[in-house]
Amino acid sequence: MLLTGRETKVLDEIREWERNLLNYEPNDLELTYVKYLEHSFSLLPEKIQNQFFSGLDSWLFQIHSMIQGSQFQMDAKERILSSGRILHKDLEAIEDLKKLKIEQLQYIAKQQISRHRLYAFAQGGLAGTGGTLLLGTDIPAMAVINLRVVQLIAMTYGFEVNTPNEMMKSLKVFHTATLPPRIQKEGWASLMAELEGPNEQYFYEGNEAITNITWLEQPVQQLLKALVITLLRKKMISGIPLVSMAIGAGANYQLTRKVTDLAHNYYQLRYLKEKEEFFE
Repeated sequence: MLLTGRETKVLDEIREWERNLLNYEPNDLELTYVKYLEHSFSLLPEKIQNQFFSGLDSWLFQIHSMIQGSQFQMDAKERILSSGRILHKDLEAIEDLKKLKIEQLQYIAKQQISRHRLYAFAQGGLAGTGGTLLLGTDIPAMAVINLRVVQLIAMTYGFEVNTPNEMMKSLKVFHTATLPPRIQKEGWASLMAELEGPNEQYFYEGNEAITNITWLEQPVQQLLKALVITLLRKKMISGIPLVSMAIGAGANYQLTRKVTDLAHNYYQLRYLKEKEEFFE
């Protein structure tokens, strides 16, 4: 089936975004920081490193499953279907959303994206108050927010995430989106390579390991953000720690913006791929 003019334009926009991603060049300061971080972690015994990343993968799997099975997510899924039925009355299941036009799906997806960016902004602002409990739960809360929005974007474009194959793909998308920019190009290339394989398989047949040493930069950045917030929380403006709240809100918003941009482009690309084989 040939792509429509609007779909071709969307594809061109994705390719332009992809070119910017692939052309990113890290600066000297970033490379020095990365070298120091990787050297420091490599001092740990290999067994400890393996246990650490295995535990981290297990934690992400559990959060993903918890979100997927929650009533909150079931309600969001039904809202997506209800929005779709306004545009196409015969929708019964998530897969039926693929019957909608790309601009209709974009409208539904952008509603989810804007809502979760707001959640991330609010979470960062709360963490920015410097409370021990709020700071301590910031990383798990951000993991939940971003894993959840990846799932919702996937469902909007007709990809149900309750199979092992789609679950792993959504986790890989989340992982790639949270990588540092210089590594994202490799993660994106891996996601694109997987699109060349069969789409209907139930079980995931690729490498099931998610996290590794290159992914550590994002959690470390979150910890550094918490340190800055702790140092600045006593700088009050009218009795409110506005500086630390602005830092927390801004950092969390930018992270969710990065995650949603990549996830949205990925699932749009998969939707278009099913309409026409355009990969070389």
